Amino acid sequence: MSSAISLSAIGLVVAATIGIGLFGLRISRTTSDFYVASRAVSPRWNASAISGEYLSAASFLGVAGLVLVNGADMLWFSVGYTVGYLMLLVLVAAPLRRSGAYTLPDFAETRFESPLVRRICAGLVVGIGTLYLLPQLHGAGLAVQTVTGAPPQVGAMIVAVIVVINVAAGGMRSITFVQAFQYWLKLTALATPIFVILLMWRQPTGVLDSLHGAAAAWAEPLSRAGGRDHPLYATYSLLLALCFGTMGLPHVLVRFYTNPDGRAARRTTVVVLALLGLFYLFPPMYAVLGRTFAPDLVASGGDTVVLELPGRVFPGTAGDLLGALVAAGAFAAFLSTSSGLTVAIAGVIDQDLLRSRLREWTGGDYVAVNSFRIAALIAMIVPYLAFTVTGSLSLADTVGLAFALAASTFCPLLVLGIWWRRMSTTGAAAGLIVGGIAASAAALINVAGAPQGGWPRALVGQPAAWTMPLAFLTVIVVSKLTPDRIPAGTARSMVRLHTPEAVDVDRGLPPR
Repeated sequence: MSSAISLSAIGLVVAATIGIGLFGLRISRTTSDFYVASRAVSPRWNASAISGEYLSAASFLGVAGLVLVNGADMLWFSVGYTVGYLMLLVLVAAPLRRSGAYTLPDFAETRFESPLVRRICAGLVVGIGTLYLLPQLHGAGLAVQTVTGAPPQVGAMIVAVIVVINVAAGGMRSITFVQAFQYWLKLTALATPIFVILLMWRQPTGVLDSLHGAAAAWAEPLSRAGGRDHPLYATYSLLLALCFGTMGLPHVLVRFYTNPDGRAARRTTVVVLALLGLFYLFPPMYAVLGRTFAPDLVASGGDTVVLELPGRVFPGTAGDLLGALVAAGAFAAFLSTSSGLTVAIAGVIDQDLLRSRLREWTGGDYVAVNSFRIAALIAMIVPYLAFTVTGSLSLADTVGLAFALAASTFCPLLVLGIWWRRMSTTGAAAGLIVGGIAASAAALINVAGAPQGGWPRALVGQPAAWTMPLAFLTVIVVSKLTPDRIPAGTARSMVRLHTPEAVDVDRGLPPR
């Protein structure tokens, strides 16, 4: 892979990202612009932006690496990532938009009338966002190291600086344009090398041969390829995390606040399903071809197979050009997801921490937009410092833990909070705490060093199958034990969540 060509391609992506972000700065003036793009993003444009921020390092690099190393069962990652939006469409999208909130803590406080629940949600948003940002920074470092040999901290620093500039410059309005552009860039970068390989390569039997003999277990579902323990449990637990964790990801949920109304939120989700389904056709192809052309990458974890495959198939200029395109797409993935996460974290830090402090320091004379910009800087500094002290992490595995944490906390809060009027404030807080502690403990054990094998490794490596039911059960049991803590405004909140925008909730009549 040519370092000069790849660096040039990455430089173009960086320049385009900054340029589009500066365009967003010209039209971002109000607090609503920074938080939710003034709730004026069309479904098609918003769907491209959601897909752009959702397709992270785990999707662009990690899925192919996991399939390469662990086999066919890892295809559930791409299936689960997509099906999660179907759950979001059916259960959450439209009511969440009708809530009128800016952030998840806003929704929690409005629905449960509790500052305590809001503070717990704020802490979880920061925790999930930070856990999700780690693999983005790790992926950026890995990409730059593969292309140039530079230390991983260089790539992570580039992403961190550019994201802070873009988010601080224009907030949600700015990154909407950036992320929509980056989705189509990522799709082009991932698909083009595959099409070129299929058109120019004349020996497809080599791939088929690689799936027989000693490698047969790799292509067999529920096998122990990759050294996995209890594959049936791991598969179902993974699916639970991915299908129900999507609705609890802060950077995904904040996007639905930018739709004009609930109907637009549903239409957005349908388009997202189509865009994600198209994208996820390609990572497994890299894994299958990698078994033939780059089997040595299995020992290193496989996360670089997407970056290295074009050069392995086409040594020379053609491989360099295709590799540069893939490197550019990978950087777009890191930038777009990191931008969405930073906006979500910054919104919570701004509303729940900075503004109250700025009131104390300035006597109330402060500018909301400036506090958001300070929050954006804080939101990136913490994950970057965490990145510098953590070791090498599997991209998709780390993101999977973030999904498990979201499924064990915000999923019960949203599903039961939207559809069950007997949910109490105490039950909401208890579910968040129990689910958060259980899933966070599993994530910390994995980062520190997972158990070597058996059921302990399986339960900690894929915790959603027990942490999510535990959280739901906690909410239900505690709510039934505390009926006196059901919020007084529950009936009104439920009407607002489930009544179409065409009806004026305050009057019970169509608006004038």
